[in-house]
Amino acid sequence: MLNSENFLDRIGITSKISWGFLGVLIFMMGDGLELAFISPYLVDQGLSVTHASALVTGYGIMIAIASWFSGVLIDMFGARKVMLWGLISYVVGHSAFVGFGVSNLDYMIMLPTYMLRGIGYPLFAYGFLVWITYRTPQKRLGKAVGWFWFVFSGGMNVLGAGFSAWAVTHLGYINTLWSSIFWVLLGAFFALVVNRDKLEKVSTAKGVDQIKELARGITIVVREPKVGVAGIVRVINQAAQYAFPVFLPTYLAAYGIPTTTWLGIWSAIFLSNIVFNLIFGVVGDRLGWRNTIMWVGGVGCGVFTLLLYYTPQIIGGNLTVMTIVGILWGACLAGYVPISALVPSLVKEEKGAAMSILNLGAGLCVFVGPAIVTVFYGLVGAVGVTWILSGLYFASTIMMVWVKLPNNAKTLDDIDEREAALE
Repeated sequence: MLNSENFLDRIGITSKISWGFLGVLIFMMGDGLELAFISPYLVDQGLSVTHASALVTGYGIMIAIASWFSGVLIDMFGARKVMLWGLISYVVGHSAFVGFGVSNLDYMIMLPTYMLRGIGYPLFAYGFLVWITYRTPQKRLGKAVGWFWFVFSGGMNVLGAGFSAWAVTHLGYINTLWSSIFWVLLGAFFALVVNRDKLEKVSTAKGVDQIKELARGITIVVREPKVGVAGIVRVINQAAQYAFPVFLPTYLAAYGIPTTTWLGIWSAIFLSNIVFNLIFGVVGDRLGWRNTIMWVGGVGCGVFTLLLYYTPQIIGGNLTVMTIVGILWGACLAGYVPISALVPSLVKEEKGAAMSILNLGAGLCVFVGPAIVTVFYGLVGAVGVTWILSGLYFASTIMMVWVKLPNNAKTLDDIDEREAALE
């Protein structure tokens, strides 16, 4: 067992909480089943594109709120309890969403229940990410967060999309939606039951002091402006990931690429993404967290976002070329992975609050992506929305100029080496 644990630690999986990684993978598979098909499915059932994007936008608002406070809540109540709250919110919200909203195409039920469902995965998954930052030595933190995003994206965007591509054909859309309950419960079993580690609350605040503790998840951006800038970059990171499913399948259909084929492309994109999550976790530790974010993430995503739109116009519905472009876009998305190591390293204390800002960014992208479509699609169409998303990626490269460790160090190991040399 000791050799097995040492091996896991060496490759970047924190052995003490290794079952949690598996739990997040399976939980996010259940959570991500509907991501790539829910909007086109509801539009086919009679909802407008604007209503469908507004639904996802409302969902994103709740994800953002839950993400924002996930780190501070874990400091206040402990990881296991906060992740359990996330599980309950998801199961209750999803059951009502499918059983009463989607089944009856009742928008007034779909909107609030989908929003309740949105509280679930931030508390569960991002709660575990905070757990990782507390349990992982700094020298392996880049690898550890790489593994987190490997299981997070692998579950949501590869296994989830891959399973749904099979399930919607053999089970139907409604039964596919119901199946997610099984997967999230299975994931929670591994993360909360099989995983024996305990991350108890680190705050002893009560009453009014608890409100002050929650406020740290907001006020830290005043004390540490670099954390706030990094949070904005984190929003940009995945904005297109949540914007594309709202309008890109409809756009691609005009070039002979149906939704079922789109699901296959989407799965390939994030198969690439999860592999490069690991690669850029290691690369970031060696070449610098900020450099990787700026040039691979910002510049790379800016270029390939445009290519995802223009490739069908140039070569038509060539599935091979579209898949290759998508794979390269997914790889560049992984260039932002080191930000999860960089942000908590910007502060000596208040790591939970710093991670709350980063998690807020991860949650806001679920809101901002569809919101961009909702606001601008009717004005500038698919081409305009694509250019807006691309421009944001290039802007994130410029923003990262101000987000740096002391003395322009690349990683914490670089800081340690410089301090040792001075001594």
